Formats: sequence, C-alpha cells, structure tokens
Amino acid sequence: MKFARIYELLIRKAERKGRQKAEVDALITWLLGYDEEGIRRQLERDTDYETFIEEAPSLNPSWQQITGKICGVRIETIADATMRKIRCLDKLIDELARGKTLDKLRRQLSYKKTV
Repeated sequence: MKFARIYELLIRKAERKGRQKAEVDALITWLLGYDEEGIRRQLERDTDYETFIEEAPSLNPSWQQITGKICGVRIETIADATMRKIRCLDKLIDELARGKTLDKLRRQLSYKKTV
C-alpha cells in the first residue's frame, strides 16, 4: 500500500478525535526520524509504506518498548521487524487519538526503557 494513503488515514484518525496533523508528524519524527521535508519527499516519490518504514532516517531505539494490542495482535509478538515497526506507529497514533499527549507518550516509553 502507498505511504500517501496510509499517511492520510493516520491523519484522519487523529483529526476525528480532535488531534492535529502536526501531532501525527511529530510522532513520525520521534519514531522514525523523518522531518517535515523527509515526509514530503517520501510522499512525492509515491513510496510504498514498507519502503517508508525501512528508509527511516533514524529509528528511535525506544521503538522496541512499544507494547500492547493492535488489531487484536500483541505488537511484541510480531516476528517481522518491518511489520512490527508499522504496528508500533499505528499504536502510537491510536494512543494519540485516545487523548494521550505527545509528551506523555514519549515519557512513558522512556520510562519503560529505564525500568
């Protein structure tokens, strides 16, 4: 699936719950290291979602601390690394849409890493 389509869906999910595109972009930046220009370039290239994830400039080391269920599957049990990263981003967007702030999500993951 094309990244542009997924990106649009992630933004819509967040906006339906009163969140903003900038918050979605901030989570993408935090998790994958893309800046605004990097996201724009990937959209212009018409990249597929797998390539977008695999070409992440700077994967946050805390990504492996993201746990929980997404679509009924426990994230930490997903063997395929690319699919796990995809589901991690989905989980972060879900948590954002449920009302968690960006700071709370970041702190929660930083705390897990140190415990």
